[in-house]
Amino acid sequence: MSGIKEKHYVGYGEALAYGFAAGGKSFVTTPTQSGYLSLFYTKVFGLPTGAVSFMMLLSGLWDAVNDPMIGSLVDKTRTGYGKLRPWLIVTPLPFAVLTVLLFGGPTFMKGVSSAGVKIAYMYVSYVLWELCFTFADVPFNGMTTAVSPLPQDRTRIISFSTFISGIVAGASQTLLLSLMDMSQKGVWNVGLSTVFLLIGVISAVFGGGLFSLAGIFTKERVVQSARQPGIVEGFRVLIRNKPLLLIVLSNMLSSAGGLYNVFTTYYFAEVVQLNSLKLLIDIPGGAVGIGTYPFVPAIKRRFDNKQLMIIHFISKAAIGVICFFAGARHYANKFVAVPILMLLNIVISIVHTVRNIISTEMIGDTIDYMELKTGERNEGVSFAVSSFFGKLTSSVSTSIATAVLPRIGLTYRTVNGEQVAVKGEKTDFYIWMFYVLVPQLLNALGVIPFFWYNLTGKRLADIRAQLAERRKQMIADREDTEVENEKMP
Repeated sequence: MSGIKEKHYVGYGEALAYGFAAGGKSFVTTPTQSGYLSLFYTKVFGLPTGAVSFMMLLSGLWDAVNDPMIGSLVDKTRTGYGKLRPWLIVTPLPFAVLTVLLFGGPTFMKGVSSAGVKIAYMYVSYVLWELCFTFADVPFNGMTTAVSPLPQDRTRIISFSTFISGIVAGASQTLLLSLMDMSQKGVWNVGLSTVFLLIGVISAVFGGGLFSLAGIFTKERVVQSARQPGIVEGFRVLIRNKPLLLIVLSNMLSSAGGLYNVFTTYYFAEVVQLNSLKLLIDIPGGAVGIGTYPFVPAIKRRFDNKQLMIIHFISKAAIGVICFFAGARHYANKFVAVPILMLLNIVISIVHTVRNIISTEMIGDTIDYMELKTGERNEGVSFAVSSFFGKLTSSVSTSIATAVLPRIGLTYRTVNGEQVAVKGEKTDFYIWMFYVLVPQLLNALGVIPFFWYNLTGKRLADIRAQLAERRKQMIADREDTEVENEKMP
């Protein structure tokens, strides 16, 4: 057993390739995050808020069926490359093409006056993009557990992917916000529709190219059973995976916290009316977040993953309350709001850096737990369910936020071909409240299930030790079978 602990399967080159692939995925998905997507459809495409809200809600509900089904298909895949890697090889190209179609809607539909046709384009392009993204995202996340049976290898590859994807996502956001401000301030004489089309093309070429590295350079090393599990069986195994269900329940309870992303976008676009100011807000948080990575191993030695999740939820709620009241009367004053929001981002960056690593690790732990119980690994279904709730968070948050906008007095009207905001007397205050306070308080509900989560400490160490012995025996049995087959005439 000591020999297994000392050995490393994943080298730095492979970890870097996976990390840059994660960065490519983030470069593509950053403009599609809830806040930017809502702003894109309402302000750039000029679609009714009700239609956008309903589409996002319907998309989230469809994911409840779509994602686990795709996860089951991934689990049934058996090839010489493994069950995850083939999907990572074939999905980057269609993913890139659909990204261009998604953000090209306002340009491609420029001569169309029918709102119904534009809404139909929104539905078709977004649903196809979301479907392709799931086929790419589920096996990509599953690779974090299949790339190695060793926890230290998994932590390495997750840390590389989280670190690099954060930097690349920042570059994507910087490009998007800078081009938006250049367009709206008259620095660059193009409309927002052209800006988003350009973002779609750059994301497809640059982001899609980086994402393809995952299929080219990563390998699956955890032994899979030769038998293909049925789709219904995969769901049954999932229901028996109590630790994973607790994680899923936590995601459900904290999903309303996704309002933060939506109202962040509207705060900078409509309250202070300077999109790129968010880049200044993000600098201290990004620097502190990056500086947190070297301390993650020491933090994990002091606290287990369960304790770190609890700290994450409580810290965000506390800082949300402090920052909301600190800026309650000065939310439109940049000189007051900027330092407050910097503090908010610093705390969120610290806890998110740790959480982004341990949350993926914890799902891997639940897969190991079920492998010990059933002899089967269900990376596809497990990460599909996790991915589903991540996307459900985005979809439902965008749907709710978009529906809330007219309720708090924010609407858009067309002036000289551009969408111009119309606001009520207290609209800016409500945006501040839904940006700083409400999401953090609702997010704290996610702490509740972790009081019953017990896949930690000695129990987890025993599971890993037993699996190591079982996998060695599986390899030995397969080698014996191959020898016997070679002897047969």
